[in-house]
Amino acid sequence: MKCYETERLSLRTITIPDIKNLQAFLVRNRTFLGPWEPLRDDTYYSEEAILQRIEQEILLDSQEKQLSLYLTQKGEERIIGNVTLSNIVRGPFQSCFLGYKLDKEATGHGYMSEAVAKVVEIAFNDLRLHRIEANIMPRNKRSLQVVKKNGFFFEGVSKDYLKINGTWEDHAHYVLLNEGLE
Repeated sequence: MKCYETERLSLRTITIPDIKNLQAFLVRNRTFLGPWEPLRDDTYYSEEAILQRIEQEILLDSQEKQLSLYLTQKGEERIIGNVTLSNIVRGPFQSCFLGYKLDKEATGHGYMSEAVAKVVEIAFNDLRLHRIEANIMPRNKRSLQVVKKNGFFFEGVSKDYLKINGTWEDHAHYVLLNEGLE
């Protein structure tokens, strides 16, 4: 298990014993996160599906194709968010996609900006990636604030980029480059 800390948060990879904690986070935030995610049916929230998700994340992490970290406040066990570097591509590209979600009750405290700053540090220093890409619906103001606060720059808009909550949505494309990587 990988574990990192910030001033107020612990960020760590998921383990199978976390199944109930992850399920509670997902169920608790189903309505809150619904407008920003693909349509989810009830099976997505089942223990079986969550176990498969955990096993898949462990596998992808072991293959260095993804790094998914779960957020808790220091000293607590309750999951309040997730930050993922997905589709890690090596070779001449050295790039990944950034995604994140935060518990409704944890919004407005700067937790996600703090967590993303740490994950950027991990991506650039530990994983030696050159480029992090984030795609965000233009109306998701809080999510846009997170990437802007962390120095990402706007590259353009991808038309009908992802099917979110049953509708094809445009996404603003933001990028952060590791200028120090040779």
